[in-house]
Amino acid sequence: MEPMDGRFAPSPTGRLHLGNLRTALLAWLFARSAGSRFLLRIEDLDAAMARAEHEAGQLADLRALGLDWDGPVVHQRERTERYDQAIAALAARGLTYRCWCTRREIQGASSAPNGPQPDGAYPGTCRDLPDAVARRYEGEGRRPAVRLRAGGATVTVDDRQLGPFTAVVDDLVLRRNDGTAAYNLAVVVDDHDQGVAEVVRADDLLPSTPRQAHLARLLGHEPPAYAHVPLVLAPDGTRLAKRHGAVTLPDRLARGETPERVRSALAASVGLVQPGEPAPLAVLLRRFDPAALPRTPWRLTP
Repeated sequence: MEPMDGRFAPSPTGRLHLGNLRTALLAWLFARSAGSRFLLRIEDLDAAMARAEHEAGQLADLRALGLDWDGPVVHQRERTERYDQAIAALAARGLTYRCWCTRREIQGASSAPNGPQPDGAYPGTCRDLPDAVARRYEGEGRRPAVRLRAGGATVTVDDRQLGPFTAVVDDLVLRRNDGTAAYNLAVVVDDHDQGVAEVVRADDLLPSTPRQAHLARLLGHEPPAYAHVPLVLAPDGTRLAKRHGAVTLPDRLARGETPERVRSALAASVGLVQPGEPAPLAVLLRRFDPAALPRTPWRLTP
């Protein structure tokens, strides 16, 4: 099998819950079963939320499950110069513009110059803003974000698990109005620079994938392959969160479980072992088959 270097990239805003750990285990299995590197990146651009103690806890949880990684842990906060370089390269080609819209203004836009927009898409309000209006905003002290001039590109990605997915790429934010690089830009630059060839992540991120593939190509990069795996849901069928109780590894250990038992439950949820069966990583690697993974969410039992 051709090497496909993979990665796991959590944000250090709290402990990893079982859904995060399940995705990390699958990403590790995708990479290691192909004889590839497994890389770790900490997405800590949000200085208001990122905490060193959360990062330490996340790394401890991964180690407790037996997951290892290659090379040093990469931190986004140390890579702002690379993000600035990428934005400058796009700006030099006329592919960026400043945007003064607030989130409320975007949400309140009922239509756009090119017709109705998909949910969450930017309507293009500032794309061709008159200079006089831009000067007025600057005079008012409003700080602009920087957006990509995407041109309404229609992009299809062929997901390894879910098949083709097509979406129209809107004018996504590249730099927020506080000067911080936006997620979609940072992840594209980071994956390229780290040599990531396959991104394994939860399927709630699939809608953003055409954006990232399009941006990668504009930057002269070949997009990685993608494999989106199902979420873990709470017993009530909603997205897993802390309010649902014992959803982190420390929570489970406090209830008398072991890391090995938690790993077994995660492996059983994707059919690699029977419920309650031990799940050594060597066994999981031998049995791992991406084509056999479930396509539906795993709902935790109470």
